[in-house]
Amino acid sequence: MSTIATPIDKIRNIGIVAHIDAGKTTTTERILFYTGESHRMGNVDDGNTITDFDPEEAQRGITIYSAAISCRWKDCSINLIDTPGHVDFTAEVERSLRVLDGAVVVFSAVEGVEAQSETVWRQANKYGVPRLCFINKMDRIGASFERTLQQMQKRLHADPVPLFIPMGASTTFMGIIDLIAQKALYFDAKTYGKVVDVRDIPDEFQESAAEWRGKLLEAVAVLDDAAMEVYLDEGDLPVETIHTLLRVGTLQRKLQPTFCGTSLHYCGVQPVLDGVLGYLPSPLDRPPVEGENPTARKESERRVSRKPDPEEPFAGLVFKIQADKHADLCWVRVYSGVLKSGSRLLNPRTGKKELISQLWHIQADAREKIETDLVGPGGIAGVIGPKDVVTGDTLCDQKHGICLESIVFPETVISVAVEPETGDDRKKLEDALARLSKQDPTFRAKVSEETGQTIISGMGELHLEVLQKRLVRDFNLNVKVHRPRVSYRETVRSKAEATGEFHRAVQGAVQRFGIKVRVEPFEGKDPVTVGSSLKPDEVPVEVARLIAQAVLESGQSGGIVGYPLMHVKFTVISVDFVIGESTEEAIRTAVAQAVHGTLTKADVGLLEPIMKIEVVTPSEFMGNIQADLNQRHARIMGAEPRDHLTAIEAEAALSRMFGYSTQIRSLSQGRATYSMEPLKYDFAPQSVLDEMLGR
Repeated sequence: MSTIATPIDKIRNIGIVAHIDAGKTTTTERILFYTGESHRMGNVDDGNTITDFDPEEAQRGITIYSAAISCRWKDCSINLIDTPGHVDFTAEVERSLRVLDGAVVVFSAVEGVEAQSETVWRQANKYGVPRLCFINKMDRIGASFERTLQQMQKRLHADPVPLFIPMGASTTFMGIIDLIAQKALYFDAKTYGKVVDVRDIPDEFQESAAEWRGKLLEAVAVLDDAAMEVYLDEGDLPVETIHTLLRVGTLQRKLQPTFCGTSLHYCGVQPVLDGVLGYLPSPLDRPPVEGENPTARKESERRVSRKPDPEEPFAGLVFKIQADKHADLCWVRVYSGVLKSGSRLLNPRTGKKELISQLWHIQADAREKIETDLVGPGGIAGVIGPKDVVTGDTLCDQKHGICLESIVFPETVISVAVEPETGDDRKKLEDALARLSKQDPTFRAKVSEETGQTIISGMGELHLEVLQKRLVRDFNLNVKVHRPRVSYRETVRSKAEATGEFHRAVQGAVQRFGIKVRVEPFEGKDPVTVGSSLKPDEVPVEVARLIAQAVLESGQSGGIVGYPLMHVKFTVISVDFVIGESTEEAIRTAVAQAVHGTLTKADVGLLEPIMKIEVVTPSEFMGNIQADLNQRHARIMGAEPRDHLTAIEAEAALSRMFGYSTQIRSLSQGRATYSMEPLKYDFAPQSVLDEMLGR
């Protein structure tokens, strides 16, 4: 998106993230209009926004796919990604935050901090992303600036520092006050907010503005001893010092500069753009990216890093793959070196070289060739050419290998069986599902060995419904869809050990290998963890890696019922290895036997997804909704009043929540809303496992 022509310190890679309906896409539309990237104002309700260009997005009025677009504000190039707010499409947010340098988090002043707001905040914390906050919809009935700030502090453990405060709220909202410049700003609706009238702060807001400015000065003064001395002596700080300290605090993630306004009615967006330039990091402000050298022989040489410097060896991350009729478009974030068309790069995961045949500048659903055929550090580009890549793969210089940390996506929680309407379409369906799963890392498709049915899995009912519509629209495939079912996981409750042996003579040559493996419960970062009790010199390094890989692959192939394993650790206890006789086939066969043996002996348990649910309802429907949740064996964790509404927090097994959207509408005359996201996996009732095993 940004070519090498832009100095690295003038690049901002940012994401717009929030809960569904907080106003992300509208805010993005206003940004594109004010920066001159678009010449018309798109609106979500009219289905004509630039970034929600997919027909399904326009029809539903929600963002489903992250959209990339770049624009210029003053002397900076902003690469902007608009992300979905619905939890079913959380993968789009996850992969965007992994490669972005900063984020603008949008909150609705009416609903405040909602369930998905917490999720995106956690994701931003995970990737260490500095952020600004924008409290939107200040002109809506029920809007409260202070209540939203309190919720941010309480629910997100955030440190929002308002730089602007609203003049009025709801029907009395008239503009915003700039606390640093100490001026009132009024945005002219006739020019769609392009003309801003700057005046003195009205008398009725003088006291409030002085109080909030005091809080702002205190928040930045604590970041610097010299500034604190000036503040204590003079009761004020120079404007330049305030801006400098706000930038320092934002980059260190000690505070979040907070803005307010109403995107729909053109108020308060330009200050956010100034904040992006002033406080969010350029690629140079981020720490060097770290990874592993795939060819390192010593442990001390394994960790390597790359600075955002054109002179460094090339390193980039594939963070999204857009399936296209002609050739897949890979979205690549460049971390170091220069990406050039016509070059051959290494994919350390596969060990293969990939050709970069074309570089494209991505602008939502449009794209244009990058004239220079170069993209420097901090740039984001669409790449055509790589054949064998998946989301999260690194592309790097062939002579200077680095494997960047991949992107970890949440486990799928829901499955349905699909079948083509005619037998002739079976191969066509297989190809279509393969392309969809390459594009969407939280979508899985496999054929059940028992029934021969094709099972697709995803993050929720809406996720699978959207994918089903894509099969019809993009691939001209009508499919029959069966009732949704839960994506269970298997685990072990106890330790168990087993051996595996392979011994065979082929044309006079003996192949043999023996191994002893232990399995035990283990809460690790990955669902399946592999360890080893072997001494360092017991087997060659390459063989040790092959054994570990074989154990991992056997463990990942599923448990005794056939569901993926979770919270387990396999440890290699001993091996019977003979040079020249312990071939790869012998190792893999013996390992599979040992792993299966441990699972047969261990006490296996079935895990089911537990969902975190937030229902926001008018108080008069509280009784009905609580009674229904109790019927579903939900655990109600608490309820919180929000003006005339009540927010109920609960946890429940996904298996009991199917069809909830229809039920909640009928219980509340369509006035309650809810969000549901995966929380954890917990043990399912023993009866469910017994039934599966035919006990």
